[in-house]
Amino acid sequence: MTDDRDLPEDPGKKIGKPLGGAEGGINGRGQRVRQALKATLGDDVYSSWFHSLEFASFEGGALVVTVPVKFLKNWLETHYLDAIQRCAAIEFDGIERVEVKIRTPAPTSPVAQANNAAARPDKPFAPPTGKSGEPNPLSAAAAGFATAIGSRTGVAGLEGSPLDPRYTFDSFVVGTANRIAHAGAMQVAETVPEDARGNNPLYIHASVGHGKSHLLHAIAWEVRRRQPSANVVYMTAERFRFQFVEALKAQDAMAFKDSFRLIDLLLIDDMEFMHGEQTELEFDHIINALLDGGRQLVVASARAPAQLVRLNDRMRSRMQRGLVTEINSHERDLRLKILERRIQEKRSQDPSFEIPREVVELLADKLTESGRELEGAVTRLYATWQYTQTRITLDLVETTIRDLVNGIEPRRIKIEDILRLVSRHYGVSKSDILSPRRHRSVVWPRQIGMYLSKQLTTRSLPEIGRRFGDRDHTTVLHAIRKIDGEIAADSRLKDEIDELKRQLNIER
Repeated sequence: MTDDRDLPEDPGKKIGKPLGGAEGGINGRGQRVRQALKATLGDDVYSSWFHSLEFASFEGGALVVTVPVKFLKNWLETHYLDAIQRCAAIEFDGIERVEVKIRTPAPTSPVAQANNAAARPDKPFAPPTGKSGEPNPLSAAAAGFATAIGSRTGVAGLEGSPLDPRYTFDSFVVGTANRIAHAGAMQVAETVPEDARGNNPLYIHASVGHGKSHLLHAIAWEVRRRQPSANVVYMTAERFRFQFVEALKAQDAMAFKDSFRLIDLLLIDDMEFMHGEQTELEFDHIINALLDGGRQLVVASARAPAQLVRLNDRMRSRMQRGLVTEINSHERDLRLKILERRIQEKRSQDPSFEIPREVVELLADKLTESGRELEGAVTRLYATWQYTQTRITLDLVETTIRDLVNGIEPRRIKIEDILRLVSRHYGVSKSDILSPRRHRSVVWPRQIGMYLSKQLTTRSLPEIGRRFGDRDHTTVLHAIRKIDGEIAADSRLKDEIDELKRQLNIER
């Protein structure tokens, strides 16, 4: 069926070939379909799945749309084909079906290629090649993923954080709260190290225990499975900072920077802990080089980029240019699915292990904080069942995990816990904090520790003073008042204190 609005000026030309950007052409009508999709599905869904959609042709009742990568094609075909056809029916009379195809990049002229190469020097990031042009095998120290499951990952000069072999896409439970984050992670795993990048960078933010670290580990394992030769580095922000500080001490900062050249995929966890002026500057340079070189970046954080006050405007903008997605609080159905999956994993070890349905539903109703809480409950019940061979009942649950189910106060935070965290966070030894030293690099962490001790423990001021190097209670009081005043004047410090409190709650 023909459509007069699609007819080119030359009636002998075939209907269905891409037309120009005229309002009545396929591009103009496609833009109106885009607006209808955005109004129907919402801005978040539209920006996640339709921002790269292009309208190619309309012929014989078939509307052809194109996307840059296979994953996006499969996702649209599975989830949104009917929505596209409904919205397109207003603009394309007689539409019978929608076909999604992968878009072929336009060829680049040799002159344009030369200009691009001059404008964006990617050569430092190109892998070394042998005489035949094939990549040379890396040395044992730079072999990307180690052979042993769960070992550290990295390239020469870098030591990534350890990967947990349990955290794969197969073990990740998908629900409404995490569907887009999961899909974005899958797309990244599918396209590394190909040239087409659907989500770069991918930025996942969520509260503690909602699965953002699980997705980073899953991406790393999946890329390793698909592309064993890919150079993948997963590390926490704290490990990045530690290695950079060590490189500075060894006067080897350039080697540290160079070690990122061969990375195909960099995954940074706990981005909110990337602080320190020199560390932030170096991280900024490395990330810009990676993104400019077409390398994939995935970041996980407790906060959205706009809420990370330590990021400079340029870095915040770069983080926001890809897919920024939040994992929300788990709804009850997702909590039930997580419990059922974890129970099934235990049953694979011992098929006789069972948790009655009423117990599963009780746990789903009571344990609403995070997936880790749910997993911990199943692990405790499994251990109790193993050791006692007692049937799991509601009464047993109340005695085994009563601190979780009934909200009984867990183990209190100790001053020793605070000293350990403050020492690690500010890069100052515990002995320095307790010493008589009065340099600001030591005094500030000491005052933060005293403030947290008063906020989070029941210890008196004299007792806190004794635990911080036999100091007088007036010193502790001065520290508390000083930090209170600083917090009132500096919102960044308030965020930092809140983050330390959150870390103490996680580690207790």
